[in-house]
Amino acid sequence: MSFAASVLTLYPEMFPGALGLSLAGRALETGTWSLEAIQIRDFASDKHRTVDDKPAGGGAGMVMRADVLAKAIDHASPPGDPRPRLLMSPRGKPLTQARVRVLAAGPGAVILCGRFEGVDQRLIEVRGLEEVSIGDFILSGGEPAALVLLDAVVRLLPGVMGNAVSGEEESFENGLLEHPHYTRPQEFEGRPIPEVLISGNHKKIAEWRRAEAEKLTRERRPDLPGIQPLAK
Repeated sequence: MSFAASVLTLYPEMFPGALGLSLAGRALETGTWSLEAIQIRDFASDKHRTVDDKPAGGGAGMVMRADVLAKAIDHASPPGDPRPRLLMSPRGKPLTQARVRVLAAGPGAVILCGRFEGVDQRLIEVRGLEEVSIGDFILSGGEPAALVLLDAVVRLLPGVMGNAVSGEEESFENGLLEHPHYTRPQEFEGRPIPEVLISGNHKKIAEWRRAEAEKLTRERRPDLPGIQPLAK
């Protein structure tokens, strides 16, 4: 079974976007995964295709209506659909590589892209949406975040990456940032490739890479779980 993504959006023309290119695009063409972009306005009941309204209690902006979104979700994800329902939201749980791997091992995902001030809370609760964030910043809508999430997932699907080991030695896979990389020329503007990497000693190379990964992680992301305490 291929990974099936259904994206609910006010801007279906934003998809597949970059996902139609490179590895993800080839996988899309070969059926490794599928993408359906659904126009939320198609489920509005008035002639203006209204999807939002003023926030209860007053305040700035508009809020996406629960009734319209419920119809869209029920269309994309009927009873028995095993795919998780995700809402791209800055207040959601941070997306992690571990969560990406779980999604990649599943049947797909139904992704709601929020707009305006947000989504009626009742819709989130009644339709069991999992709020997901890609970082502590605000976007104009959930579409760019959905593209990021799908890119992270699709590259892990079987056969998408030419070398499956590549996905196992990257940042966050072992709770660490990835070690530095080098390639030809052997010397660039007075900076040579570290001697150990051209030594042919695979044990020492592995030790160097681990040490460099720990050093980088300790400097930049000491919150990650792969950090080992320094010897006293």
